[in-house]
Amino acid sequence: MAPPVPDPGMADAPLTPPRLWRLVRDPTPGRLGHALRMAAGCTTTVLLGEIWQIPDLAVPALVTLALWQKDRVTNAVAGVAVNLLIVILLVLIYGLIALTLDHPVALVLVITLLSFGFFFLGSASKLKPVAYMLGLIVVYGLVAIDQAPIGEIVTRALLYTDLFLAVPGAVMLVLGLLICPSPRRILTDDIAARLRLSAALLRGTDAEARAHATGLLREGATGMTKALRMAGLERLWHPADLACLRQAADCAVAVLALADSEAAHQHDAPPQALIDALEEMAAIFADGDYPTAIAAPATPPDRPACAAMAALLAVFTTPDPTSGQQDAPAKKKGGFFAPDAFTNPVHVRFAVKGTAAVMTSYLLFRLIDWPGIHTCIITCFIVALPTMGEMIAKLTLRISGALIGGAIGIAAILFVQPHLQDITGFLILVFAVSLLAAWVKTGDERIAYAGLQIGLAFYLTDLKGYGPTSDMATARDRIVGIMLGNAITYAMFTSFWPTSAYDGIAQRLHAVAALLRRQRTATTRQEQAACVAALQSAVSQGERQVEYALAEPIHIRAEMDRITAFQTGFADASRLGADMLDGTAADPGARIAALEALAS
Repeated sequence: MAPPVPDPGMADAPLTPPRLWRLVRDPTPGRLGHALRMAAGCTTTVLLGEIWQIPDLAVPALVTLALWQKDRVTNAVAGVAVNLLIVILLVLIYGLIALTLDHPVALVLVITLLSFGFFFLGSASKLKPVAYMLGLIVVYGLVAIDQAPIGEIVTRALLYTDLFLAVPGAVMLVLGLLICPSPRRILTDDIAARLRLSAALLRGTDAEARAHATGLLREGATGMTKALRMAGLERLWHPADLACLRQAADCAVAVLALADSEAAHQHDAPPQALIDALEEMAAIFADGDYPTAIAAPATPPDRPACAAMAALLAVFTTPDPTSGQQDAPAKKKGGFFAPDAFTNPVHVRFAVKGTAAVMTSYLLFRLIDWPGIHTCIITCFIVALPTMGEMIAKLTLRISGALIGGAIGIAAILFVQPHLQDITGFLILVFAVSLLAAWVKTGDERIAYAGLQIGLAFYLTDLKGYGPTSDMATARDRIVGIMLGNAITYAMFTSFWPTSAYDGIAQRLHAVAALLRRQRTATTRQEQAACVAALQSAVSQGERQVEYALAEPIHIRAEMDRITAFQTGFADASRLGADMLDGTAADPGARIAALEALAS
């Protein structure tokens, strides 16, 4: 079977300007609505900060941008969790104040220990990425306290640290419940989008649409599974309905994989009956419901991919009767910490490098007596990444995002704010820039990091005290701090114990081979669809690992003797999954064994 069209963002394709532009404007299902709601959340946080006169309003605005979720249940859970965590943080900060007040050496020691602890949690526990946000709040709070008037230090520390997290948490809880959709609706919309795209591929379409299909394929069912889990927490839906939707999520990915394979062939007559069935099902899912008793449509006899799609439609919303026995071993959940949290030195080294970056930033801005660049400390918590490849691959996103956000902030100070008459105009400005940052952040992971950096730079540039600022020195200092934090973090993580992304590729390929072997032994269409959905996510993770490895310095890449073989292996695994699904795979056992040998 012909291979699928290469994804412009895959490891073997550089992120050229045309491909970067495609990722920026990619109409992912639900992206615009998610970005609008995220921007509304950030703007509401700024409004509450203006009302309550919260200093350094950029911090709660940034927390909202970083933690805002797609559906109302996840937002509510995150909002409640943040408000519960703030109680612990208040007790922690109160005790730390008593230890560090008027004791500079003690303050340095406490910041060091806290940074190490939060970076370790971010690497070795399930708290990431929340651990970085908590570390940012606590450490930045202590730094701000050190510069506050002594007579008001305790009250201000407790109040403002409380508001830094309590306001974003409350906004996520209250506003999220009001404006965010149900996770079930997000799930049905995602399924409908995949069915419609499958129908479009069967009609015959251009390469750009196929690239969009490949991007959706590589997401697998991960996002839909999360929405399904949150829908279960909502307690509004019958478990039997959720079981049907769980099956539909896996089948939607499998159908899209088959449609993508079928689109690689040139056929004169599209399978109109199959296309009509896909569109009718998509319309039902788009209305928030799901179809039952689906009859398999007629398909051309010489097109096995179409026949396989028709067979999947017949069981599209029928849960696998054997899934209970098969999934029982997979239901074991790990603890709060990763299994190797206290045995793998990588976690400790990551914490040491992150702490070194934070302390270097802190000591530098204190040594040169330049308080305005304290944003370098915030940046260290935002940009820390585990491997050298990730650091290098995302360095451009960080710098470009910071420059774009900073340029917008300075332009707003020069050309927009002088014409604003009241807070309404300022909030419109905040919403517009937040929408831009949110749009980029909700896009492909190859560009999402830049969205957070755009928001970070703009908030830190235009929000000073508890309102807008027209101080160009503030904008200059904070942009310098952001760039300095980027440079220090990059230097620390690439100079000491550099961890190559290449080291993790074999493990990714081993997981892919295990899924292929499981698919080969699957006895039902439902289980095969579940394996294909999981396979797509695993292939995506492997391709990203390869991409990070290829971004590393040339002297490191010279030692990657199997990098080309890994690239070929992931591409072949993706094709093999679809080939086994329609029964056209040639010698699948040998191909799986070859992947396992490569991963060993």
